[in-house]
Amino acid sequence: MNMLKIVAVPMHREGRKFVAIFAAISVVLSFIWMPLFWLGVGATIWCYYFFRDPVRIVPQQPGLVLSPADGIISLIEDVDPPVDLGLGTEPLTRVSVFMNVFNCHINRAPIAGTVTHVVYRHGKFLNASLDKASEHNERNSITIETAQGQRIGVVQIAGLVARRILCFVHESDRLEVGHRFGLIRFGSRLDVYLPKGVSPLVAVGQTAVAGETILADLNDPERKRIGIPE
Repeated sequence: MNMLKIVAVPMHREGRKFVAIFAAISVVLSFIWMPLFWLGVGATIWCYYFFRDPVRIVPQQPGLVLSPADGIISLIEDVDPPVDLGLGTEPLTRVSVFMNVFNCHINRAPIAGTVTHVVYRHGKFLNASLDKASEHNERNSITIETAQGQRIGVVQIAGLVARRILCFVHESDRLEVGHRFGLIRFGSRLDVYLPKGVSPLVAVGQTAVAGETILADLNDPERKRIGIPE
């Protein structure tokens, strides 16, 4: 295994200015007190790591719903979908992925399809792990419709320290599964709304990897996760 590929992960272009700012501050701190300089170096390395954009091996089987984010599956529950998604008023299964400040924050399309809705809402900055963050926090809602007419809702939710949601796609854009569609700066959460009757294949507490972890299978909607709780 090439360790250089593990350590020297590419950085997303959105992180360049932040790394430059952190590095500049570190230089200034070096004239004040050298221990502060080394703290600044550590912060600069963390900033680079936060904006890392690693290559992912994306499953290509049609119908698989993949995790849009790295993090922990924090919630799985049936709830009324946000009006912004245009998914109706009946409860749908929501799978939430919570990202801490050490997770990769690049967001990837959970499924291939056409973007039908993109709606941004201003809001609060509550802890993203809380259930009420879905309604009260700053958020960006995206709906993707597959070629078969199935629709998946994805909501980017700002967290306690997040102050900026970035979305790279617009309505009518075509997305391939696993392609990058946005990022959230400094801690946040993503909610995925599955179509009616589709069971999740993950469990609360499970670690998810964006573009790799399978959340559900639209080809076998009643298939459920088989596992032994520890």
